[in-house]
Amino acid sequence: MNFPFTAPPSPEQIRADTPPLDEYDSIKPFDGHKPIFNGSFDHQLKTVLAGIDVDECEANGENAFFVANLAEIYHQHLRWLRNLPRVVPFYAVKCNPDPYVLRLLAAMGTGFDCASNGEIQAVLNLGVSPSRIIYANPCKASSFVRHAAANNVGLTTFDNIDELYKMKKFHPTCKLVVRILTDDSKSACQLGLKFGAPLEVVPRLLEKARELELDVVGVSFHVGSGCYDPGAFSDAVNRARRAFQMGKDAGYTFDLLDVGGGFGHDNFETVANVLGPAIDEFFPDADFAPGGREVQGKPNGLRIIAEPGRYYVHSAFVLASNIIARRDGAKDSVEEKGDNIESPPDASVPAKPEVMLYQNDGLYSSFNCVIFDHVTVHPKVLTINHKYAYKPELASPGIKTCSEDEDSQLQPCSIWGPTCDSIDCVRDLVYMPKGLKVGDWLVYEGMGAYTICAASQFNGLRRSEVRYTVGDGDDAFIVRQLMMKTL
Repeated sequence: MNFPFTAPPSPEQIRADTPPLDEYDSIKPFDGHKPIFNGSFDHQLKTVLAGIDVDECEANGENAFFVANLAEIYHQHLRWLRNLPRVVPFYAVKCNPDPYVLRLLAAMGTGFDCASNGEIQAVLNLGVSPSRIIYANPCKASSFVRHAAANNVGLTTFDNIDELYKMKKFHPTCKLVVRILTDDSKSACQLGLKFGAPLEVVPRLLEKARELELDVVGVSFHVGSGCYDPGAFSDAVNRARRAFQMGKDAGYTFDLLDVGGGFGHDNFETVANVLGPAIDEFFPDADFAPGGREVQGKPNGLRIIAEPGRYYVHSAFVLASNIIARRDGAKDSVEEKGDNIESPPDASVPAKPEVMLYQNDGLYSSFNCVIFDHVTVHPKVLTINHKYAYKPELASPGIKTCSEDEDSQLQPCSIWGPTCDSIDCVRDLVYMPKGLKVGDWLVYEGMGAYTICAASQFNGLRRSEVRYTVGDGDDAFIVRQLMMKTL
């Protein structure tokens, strides 16, 4: 199995055959998707808002919207190459299956972690080789297994004996990877509650696989989504090495290690500084490089992959929402709920909301991440008094307070989504400037992971749409060229 993992072109290579972008230039795909523009988040937000008249627009004209800066994904890819050069990323499609995200990742040579028939088909439709897909779902529908077999997707995970019988019946030539249980207690989403074979069970699974004449080629694990303890990776690699020995005892020669997901945007280097040395310690080149004693008969030696999702897309998407209504005098309308409440900037300020702000995106749509992904979102001012005021360099609420400017002074607010359900509360308590009015806009950064993919249209409300950009500067040329390779 080959991994076509090529380095992105240099700016010098791109400039040789690519005309310069200007603010009006865009890539206009011919496959029915939206154009891709040029410019920063700030530039795109200004451009969209300039075309919206809240007082005169048609229904849905002031809908919330995303801006996706594809250059951020390119930046993350370079970070990965610098920090984990031994590990090939297989992007977790479930995190954000946006077609342009998948196209860019495909052009950069990543693999893809797919968990369903639909995700597999979305990747194959891009022309990606099935050898760049791992069907990383240990418990699959039989019809999905048959579809994978028909499309030559030949690598999948398992963690139970019934799955082995299924694979024997519907895809007997598939390469199998045993998924082991790890300690995921330091993660936002603990996947071990659902998947992973304890190490003491692994020998019995491998014995059954040998009996069924199935080809087990390696070990996978997942420390949990949103892991905040880098040490979990070191412990998991140690467990994987023990599972490799179990494979050897069962008559297999494993040559694949899948270190799963759990990589974050903010702590990536810290995690890499633990994971990289752990791989070197437990899977040293002397044993696992081509020709090593633990990979005899495997010409490529040990292949190491990972399943990053949020790491790639978290910072690539921002969401702008319109304040569609507000209620004053709302001190007792929301109960305090601990984790979703910020400390008041002044102890004299009552820790209860005085104003309820209603925006046109909520928990049933893009902010489902608050429930499912245990995220606390941080609103920033995009406009105030209907004037553009976004300052990307400032933390939430994104505005400098001034004692002489009453509009900039902060007050305790709650922020609500647009549905008629009372659970649709995006923030129980957050401090926002007094000058925010109906028709003003808020912006939320870091909204690329587990947002759009689980959005519904509850109450007949539209999902927020996406405006795409390749960014600005030298990176824009590179990203544009990469995207054009796949259009």
